Amino acid sequence: MAIINLKINSKDYSIDVDPQMPLLWAIRDFVGLKGTKYGCGIAQCGACTVHLNGQPVRSCSLPVAAVANKNITTIEGLSDDNSHPIQKAWIEEQVPQCGYCQSGQIMAAAALLSKNASPNDADIDAAMQGHICRCGTYPRIKRAIKKASENKP
Repeated sequence: MAIINLKINSKDYSIDVDPQMPLLWAIRDFVGLKGTKYGCGIAQCGACTVHLNGQPVRSCSLPVAAVANKNITTIEGLSDDNSHPIQKAWIEEQVPQCGYCQSGQIMAAAALLSKNASPNDADIDAAMQGHICRCGTYPRIKRAIKKASENKP
């Protein structure tokens, strides 16, 4: 066990955990933020995506010690009231079906838009590759990303 200092959604946390614990479990079980989901545990599905220093990463396979003192943003950190352009577009396009993968999908889409304000279909496909939606809402996801890019402040 070790004290690990985390900065999640601009708040500081000190947790006493095994340094090899996946970041996902630190976020969910020790910090108490439940928006980031467990999907596969091997970084293949994307449900656990968070931002690390602005880059999308899979938190289920990233040791918590590797992210100490770095800026971590979870789905809860995008906005307090669903006012982030991608969240608004997600709601307007009624993207979720079961919703389980959606926080990871939204985090990947937000990272894309932070780098590319006007992504084309190929850009969207590349950024969202490996994010699995078992309900098959991919066309709605793509529409929401395009809508958010048009409405981005």
